[in-house]
Order: sequence, then structure tokens, then C-alpha cells
Amino acid sequence: MAERGFRQPPVPVVPPPYHTAEREAVQREARRFAADEVMPVADELDPQKKEIPRSLLDAMAERGYFGITVPAELGGMGLGVFEYCMISEELSRAWMSVASIIARAQGAMGVNVADPERRCELIERSARGEWIGAAALSEPDVGSDLAAVRTRAVRDGDEYVITGRKRWCGNALAADFIQVFCRLADPEPGQPRAAGLGSILVEKERGSFPPGLTGTPIDKIGYHGFVTWDLTLDGVRVPVGNRVYNKAAGDKGPLVPADDGSTAGFKAVEAELNTARVQTAARAVGLARGAVEDCLAYLQEREQFGRPIGDFQYLRFTVAEMAARVEQARAHYQQVAHMIDAGLPCEREAAMTKLTATEMAAEVTGQGIQLHGGNGYTTERRVERYWRDARLTTIFEGTSEIQRTIIANRLLPRSPLG
Repeated sequence: MAERGFRQPPVPVVPPPYHTAEREAVQREARRFAADEVMPVADELDPQKKEIPRSLLDAMAERGYFGITVPAELGGMGLGVFEYCMISEELSRAWMSVASIIARAQGAMGVNVADPERRCELIERSARGEWIGAAALSEPDVGSDLAAVRTRAVRDGDEYVITGRKRWCGNALAADFIQVFCRLADPEPGQPRAAGLGSILVEKERGSFPPGLTGTPIDKIGYHGFVTWDLTLDGVRVPVGNRVYNKAAGDKGPLVPADDGSTAGFKAVEAELNTARVQTAARAVGLARGAVEDCLAYLQEREQFGRPIGDFQYLRFTVAEMAARVEQARAHYQQVAHMIDAGLPCEREAAMTKLTATEMAAEVTGQGIQLHGGNGYTTERRVERYWRDARLTTIFEGTSEIQRTIIANRLLPRSPLG
């Protein structure tokens, strides 16, 4: 790679409204870690489509990044979604998959089992980076319409027997568990299609699949760092105790054994998507920021017609607009992260920041390639990595089209004839 390290943005004279000395220290350490430890690994392994090495995962665990939102008494950092997103932005500036892998822990995934002692144990392991999972939601014919999930779990004594197929399951082979979203019961007449859906934990050894589970890697154009899988479950047996329970009253409510005919399992997935979408916005901002900072360096480095190309007004205006759009997107995701931490409803706002930040990142990283000219269309510069990864942010965690649908439905209810 031609670039070395980061171009550090100037410190604002007036701090933003969510600034605190504690957050500044967390951000400073995350930025240093991303520049010194993540970036060199990304530069080496991303072109080879290699996975994040265990040594880097261990280094992340030492800094608490798998337990940012886990309470301190359970071994976590005891911070909020705001800090989680702030750290995710910094890590994405170096390698988006590193910012993504921390979402497979955080004590929010693969821990809500019925037994309270085991639940605490799993949360503590999650915070230490020893319980990193994979989420199996989508299927070959089910993506945006999760209520149409066909993978089925049938109870057989003290076990569930799971049969079906899952697609787009990142980190499946390297994970400690796979959280499988499946149908536990068929909806009764008059019930919504989402009734009877829930999640079950499939525990496994890292680097192997349990009996009845097979997988095929999906070759992607970007988002390297962990492998994405197409999974087939053929009679996978799981203890009944691995059923994922749901919160009774929002994120702070107790766990309850929801009826198999309820929509609680589906609503739990929907609720988790709010945080996931804001974190995706933060990841997108990190990628776009990388493009802007690399362009600032390149416009001063590259000379044409006897002077740096950064002297040409059109290029100056282009990078100025790119930088302004990044700052705007950051302010919005921080606002919505603050709303989540305050316990405020924000499905519409989460969809908005996910939509605008990811579309911005796809466009800004594309402009970054253009400003690099022919050099931008090579693997010698990081801007092509940012562009490949940014394009995906408009698709996963709900496509831009789905975000527009959510926003429109909250703003403008349909008429009876609609």
C-alpha cells in the first residue's frame, strides 16, 4: 500500500455537544489502535481475502472491544451505544470487518438463555472475546421479508431438531455459536405471519461445524476479514436450553419464555436492528472518512502541470463537499445513538441515519477513487477497499429501499385503499 498511517483530522475548537473527556480518551485509544495495529493487518490480508487473525482478535479483547456495552460488573466496559458506534467508526477507518466482528459479541447476541447463571457466564465470556458468534437470519428466498423464514425447529424431548437453509451468515465457521432464526410454530388463523418465530443457539467448536450442519463459502467482491457462508441444517440437534428468550419490556425488561405462537421472537430481532443500523451508519462514516483523509494526502502528493493537483479549484471543492457530508453523517448517527442510550423510540431515526450515511459513503468513496485518477483503480491505494466495503453498507442490515419504506411508513400512513 502506498499510504502510511492516518492523516489526523484537526481538533475542533468548539467540541461537539456529546463530547466528554472520557469519550475523547476512548476515541483516541481506538484511533491509535486502528492506525498502528489494525491497518497493517488489513493492508496485508484484505487483498488475499484472509480472515482476521486470532492475534488481532485477542488484542481487541484486551482493550475490551467485545464488551463495550457489557456492564462493568460482568467484565465489560460499561459504556453505551454511543461509544460502541464511536469505536466502530475508528475501526472501520482501518478495516470494516474488524468493526463488524465486535457486533458478534457485546453481550447482546447469543446470551439470552433461560438459565440465569449460564446467561451471566456467557455474557462474561462475550466481554472477554471468548464467545463470538454468527447470526443466521436470511435464507436463499428470504432477505428483507424475515417473517417468511422457513427454517424450522421441531421439539423432540429435551432437544430441538433444526432443518433448513441459511444464507449470508458471516463468521459461521470461526464462530463459537450460530444464532439461528427459525420457525418454532405455525401461526394460527388470524395471527400475523411473524407469529411463531424465534432464535436458537447452535453451539460449536471454532473451525468446524456440528453434525447435521454443512456450509459453502460465498465469494464476495469486498468485506473481507471473515468468510460469509451458505449453510444447510439437516436435523441439527440442540438442547432445549439453547432457546433464545426475549425481553418482556424493552431492552431493560426481564427475560420471558414467550409463547411459540407469539410475535415476540420477531420483534426482538427488529429491536436489535435499530442498534445494528446505527452501528452500520458509524461504519459507513469510518469508510468515507478514510477516503477523505487519503484524498487530502494524495491531492498534496500528486503533481500535474507543475503543481499539486490540490491547487485546482474543482478538486478542492469536491473534497470540501466530501468532508462536509462525512461530518453531517457523523452528527446524525451520534444523535440517534444518544437516543438509544436514553431509551427513546427511534426506529424511524435509525432507518434515516442508516440510509443517509451508507448512501453518502458509497458516493464519497466513489469520488475518492475519481480524485485518485488511475491510481484509485488499483489495489495500491486503500480507497478501493473503502469503496468496495461502503457499497455493501447500503445492502446489509436492511437495504436502502427497506430503510426508505420504514421511514415513509412512519411519516405517511397508507390510506385504506393503499
